[in-house]
Amino acid sequence: MKKILLIVMACLVALGGAEAQKKPSKGKKKDSPVIEGRQKVRESDYKTYDRFTQFTTKDMGRYYTPFDYSKVCAQTQERDPEWGTLQPVMNYLEKVSRATLTMCAIYAVNPSVESTKEHDRIAAQGRQEALKALECFDAWKVEQGWRNKIQYKVAEVDYRYFKGANYFDGAYTDELIPVGLILYFGTKKKAVFDPDTTSRTFQDIKFFPNDATIVDSWNTLLDELADYLKENDRKGVLLTGHSDSQGTEAYVVGLSRQRAVEVKKALVARGIDASRIDVEYKGAEQPVGDNSTYEGRVQNNRVNIKIQ
Repeated sequence: MKKILLIVMACLVALGGAEAQKKPSKGKKKDSPVIEGRQKVRESDYKTYDRFTQFTTKDMGRYYTPFDYSKVCAQTQERDPEWGTLQPVMNYLEKVSRATLTMCAIYAVNPSVESTKEHDRIAAQGRQEALKALECFDAWKVEQGWRNKIQYKVAEVDYRYFKGANYFDGAYTDELIPVGLILYFGTKKKAVFDPDTTSRTFQDIKFFPNDATIVDSWNTLLDELADYLKENDRKGVLLTGHSDSQGTEAYVVGLSRQRAVEVKKALVARGIDASRIDVEYKGAEQPVGDNSTYEGRVQNNRVNIKIQ
């Protein structure tokens, strides 16, 4: 009997040792910050932070606060950080230790930056700074012992669509502007930015060779485009001028530019704010027809319309 008991005890010890050598189980994969891309959104699309002081379960939703997240890393090193307009949110998170939250840091590139390459550089810098701020916030949250599950995101917003077209005019000298935070409370999965399902396409406006005059037959299309932009005031339009290959490079580029400018003037005359209209010109770089024929050249002399 004693021998059997010793064997059982030896088996239990062996099982305990094997169990101790097992690797600790990994927790759920942590959500990492992601970039949402350029967004067109106005502050009026979201509720104000003031409602954080009167939370009820029915009020959970999306909120915008102009809090300068670029100061987060420095603030978290202080004993009593100053959270400004974010303080009501912090009070709520501290009170409801298991509340879930999506926190999206949004930034913009100063409209005075016209170079696409420079814009992309500044935008990449903005993304890295926003991610660093969110990482500091997450580390501080852990130090406070909060159990809130927070998903972090960053996004660049289009300056023309945030607080109106003139929001940034003369207000900032910095190339990169931290605009604030958009927050979404609750467990229901919902995009921080609603998907755009209302965009439509418009046909190219055609021109006669060596001419930048918009003929009357295009007025109906221009009227429809202007009406669409008025009904969808968060959208802009990109006008790209093109030309055939007849002439010097400087000539065809200049002609393609003038065509796009004429279409822009026609839209402005129909009540569309010029800040919502972008113009670019490609000369003869992107033909859609055969430049050796008259019909092909007519196809190439055009202004492409792209809703953005």
